[in-house]
Amino acid sequence: MARPAPEPVQKVKQRRDAALRALAQSVPYIQFLGIAFERRGDELTAVLTYDDKLIGNPFLPAIHGGVTAAFLEVTAIMALSWQRVWDQMESGALDVAMLEAGKLPRTPKTIDFTVDYLRTGLPRDAYARASVTRAGRRYASVQAEAWQDNRARPFAHATAHFLVPRDD
Repeated sequence: MARPAPEPVQKVKQRRDAALRALAQSVPYIQFLGIAFERRGDELTAVLTYDDKLIGNPFLPAIHGGVTAAFLEVTAIMALSWQRVWDQMESGALDVAMLEAGKLPRTPKTIDFTVDYLRTGLPRDAYARASVTRAGRRYASVQAEAWQDNRARPFAHATAHFLVPRDD
């Protein structure tokens, strides 16, 4: 019995990029803050592009603490959602056409969210990554950190717990 030929790598990458784009565009607040996502394999890096509207204290200047928290929470939610979408796409239960048509998986709901502000967020681009430390059927735990010039020197760290919606 012959196995079907695998899809070309470029086609797989385009499908994954389209899925990520559809997922990110489904949250208007992501566009408002100017957050973009870069994908390398199944790993996401969130990029908060600098804008004057993000500054909380113009005398320092420093990125507003609420913006920092929102950036980390969005990163955590997207990492968890992306992990779920990735698994569903790889199993064939979900395709890009469904995502682009707006048939997205429901967003995880935040149970609690804690931010540690480690240093001032400077007026420049910021980056964040999140890792899902536990993902059960109903509950997930995610850690996220944000940095600017040096990943070894994060300016904020977050721990989040989410209620994972059931797949209907």
